[in-house]
Amino acid sequence: MRAVIQRVSRAEVRIEGNVSGQISRGLCVLIGIEDADTIEDAQWLAAKISKLRVFDDTDGKMNADLSEVDGRLLVVSQFTLHAKTKKGTRPSFIRAAKPDHAAPLYDHFIASCIRETGHPVATGSFGAAMDVDLVNEGPVTIWIDTKDKE
Repeated sequence: MRAVIQRVSRAEVRIEGNVSGQISRGLCVLIGIEDADTIEDAQWLAAKISKLRVFDDTDGKMNADLSEVDGRLLVVSQFTLHAKTKKGTRPSFIRAAKPDHAAPLYDHFIASCIRETGHPVATGSFGAAMDVDLVNEGPVTIWIDTKDKE
């Protein structure tokens, strides 16, 4: 699983002009799933993201996690995170999982995020055409791949 995580002061996702999910302060997580991804990857990633210390503490140091700032998560599926661009100029998405594998893992990731944070998670809709609007605070953007656990 690949995730692009942005610290936000606000974020929302719209489908056909209607707000599907929105948060104020927190993390906007774009999540891409590939065929090799597992439930264990979803659980590991949810735990990692929920404890990321990317918010300022009382001393102004980036040392606080979501719970310490009463932050929330907005999770949006994005298969294009698995784009291969090595050859030519048209990306290939061959590594992106098909919906029958990806959708249940996406749902499991969201459920894991709820368990990890103890709060509801705002979402888009798997497979839908979505518009994401956010204010990247900092800016802070982190990329995590479960196949490269650092």
